[in-house]
Amino acid sequence: MKHGGDLGGAMARHGGLAEDWLDLSTGINPHAYPVPSLPARCWQDLPSQGALDRLLAAARKAYEVPDHLKLAAAPGTQALIALLPHVLPQGDVAIAGPTYGSHGDSWRRAGRRVCEITSPHAELAPQVKVLVIVNPNNPDGRLVDPSSLRHMAGQMAERGGMLVVDEAFADCVPGASVLPHLAGRPALVLRSFGKFYGLAGLRLGFAAGPQSIVAALCERLESWAVSGPAIETGTQALANDAWRRAMMARLADEVTDLTMSLQMHGLSVFGGTPLFVLAGTRNAAGLHEALARQRIWTRIFDYAPTWLRIGLPGGREGLARLEAALQGAMADSGAASGR
Repeated sequence: MKHGGDLGGAMARHGGLAEDWLDLSTGINPHAYPVPSLPARCWQDLPSQGALDRLLAAARKAYEVPDHLKLAAAPGTQALIALLPHVLPQGDVAIAGPTYGSHGDSWRRAGRRVCEITSPHAELAPQVKVLVIVNPNNPDGRLVDPSSLRHMAGQMAERGGMLVVDEAFADCVPGASVLPHLAGRPALVLRSFGKFYGLAGLRLGFAAGPQSIVAALCERLESWAVSGPAIETGTQALANDAWRRAMMARLADEVTDLTMSLQMHGLSVFGGTPLFVLAGTRNAAGLHEALARQRIWTRIFDYAPTWLRIGLPGGREGLARLEAALQGAMADSGAASGR
């Protein structure tokens, strides 16, 4: 599975329509921000600079972006990841893994030598000019504290390089973001809108970093990269502090319920964020298939045959459906004793 969220293969193999499935293969919030009623001009007119500026102002405040860093909006962080090799310093790239695979794919496609390191704190060879850390990490939720990231940013700058921090899941982990701590330090930080706000189809993401780097990203994105509806929805959502605080509390409660339920059914939960958990079982692929036969879609990883990532079911009804499916699936897959 390259990514979660695409039910096409699941339906082709096991049948059913999309609405028949409980899709737990992503880390997208199942409780989406209520899409506002948008004026017709959002759909009819090209996005204006004024509207984009208002979006960036809302994002700067919500993400606590320091003044010395420039901020850009893009049609999702995936688009930004693909552009990074073309705007960041030349040299080798170190990626703290295992992590989101598109980072490595993007650099390799651009002809860069990629070194996967098992710890963000590993000593780097002199030729490494870019260090990529996903924080919180996907899929295990590993966290690097902001003070350490700030120190790494300074170290990379001293060697003429750049620290890249992908904070796709930082919205739901209080205190995880390095942005409020970056005063005077150069780093490039990516923020995803769609995951926490549950509107991945809107395609909206942000990059905060040194003026020259972000300006180069903007040049490659060119005009009107972000749609009018995305600009308007993002501006309203990012300014809604009450919704954000309430959602953080709700997600914390639901991931606790999910964790307890999985453990009661014999799975070992050893990582995750408030939007997903990472569980261990002897035969993850077998359990994945057994659940799929009941039209519940989870996430497995080629490099870790004992790992199963499970997103939030979205409430009591979804959790009850997962629990009922697990009763037989654990035995069918031979995963029951695979901690």
